[in-house]
Amino acid sequence: MPGTEWPPGAGGVTDHIYTAEENTAMANLRLAKLTKRFGEVVAVNDMSLEIQDGEFMVFVGPSGCGKTTALRMIAGLEEITSGEVWIGDKCVNDVAPKDRDIAMVFQNYALYPHMNVYENMAFGLRLRKVPKAVINERVHSTADMLGLNELLKRKPKELSGGQRQRVALARAIVRQPKVFLMDEPLSNLDAKLRVHTRAELIRLHRDLGITSVYVTHDQVEAMTMGNRIVVMNKGLAQQVDSPLNLYHHPNNKFVAGFIGSPAMNFIPANVVQKGDAVIVDTGDFQVTLPPVYAAQVKDHVGKKVTFGIRPEDIYDKSIAPTALLDTPNVADVMVDVTEPLGANVIAYLKSEKHDFIASFDAKTIARPGNRLAIIFDMERAHLFDDETEDALIKPVAEREKVKI
Repeated sequence: MPGTEWPPGAGGVTDHIYTAEENTAMANLRLAKLTKRFGEVVAVNDMSLEIQDGEFMVFVGPSGCGKTTALRMIAGLEEITSGEVWIGDKCVNDVAPKDRDIAMVFQNYALYPHMNVYENMAFGLRLRKVPKAVINERVHSTADMLGLNELLKRKPKELSGGQRQRVALARAIVRQPKVFLMDEPLSNLDAKLRVHTRAELIRLHRDLGITSVYVTHDQVEAMTMGNRIVVMNKGLAQQVDSPLNLYHHPNNKFVAGFIGSPAMNFIPANVVQKGDAVIVDTGDFQVTLPPVYAAQVKDHVGKKVTFGIRPEDIYDKSIAPTALLDTPNVADVMVDVTEPLGANVIAYLKSEKHDFIASFDAKTIARPGNRLAIIFDMERAHLFDDETEDALIKPVAEREKVKI
């Protein structure tokens, strides 16, 4: 693409002269009916979204859902089929990537191998004709922030994976762009370093307050990092919400199954009426909906639904909270496999017709091969329409207010 430098966002040949006011400005980001087609394949479908100034927005979804394609259209690295990208009050559809005042961090770091850390960090600023004294001050202050001062003279080949990732982040931060774009920047790190760097990124965003868009397939990263999350599937934004609202109040079965670890259990069931009670009948055990939820599914009495329950909302009856002991929502199951994790135990359970997973307190009496009485916390249950897969139970309390 004409005007694209490598790494994109690291800088580019331009006659633009540095101004402090320009480089410290932040901006909201708006996508208006953004669509990308590759022949007959629709990678991103009519996506509209407003990301507020200073917000940390995460795009999450399985491989092929369109999240990286959306990010690349924001960056200007992918041609837009239709729709608009706005940064601040300017439509940037026809603006070259180097002139969008964005900085991008890639999965593969994209560092210049022949330059040392200092030169990699300074390169984009030099191309933008930033004064040497300002470059030096920014590089050293950013290096100090990320613990890179002792590495400034090293080449990328002399760095570990975690150090290279920090250099890639530093190169973006030193630019002081209006928008940060990050494409799975932690996926090449080992588990321990990924957790550490994730916390570092959260702290950096809190300190810098720059509008950020972060792409990941890891729902744990999404839940822990984002002010809001866009859950994508097959090119469509399934739900845009805060982490807790996505977890407690998913709009549909896909979101419910994607957010949460271990994933939500889905059990085929029928809704039946017994006197004043509305029952979810799974074929080998029955659970009763709380009255406030029963009123919401009265139109589905006699119909097939999917009963959703998170593993952490299933309890070993022998150690269940006192408030749940009088509930009729009990089932007798076989314990198939257990996975002790220290503070809790993941248990794979079998009823006559269904398999599901529970997350018990470590004090559980669950042992492989044993029968176990379990309790379902129906205050936290979910029901989904079998045809549309939309959620049938809507939250009763006011939804969590998203704080930016």
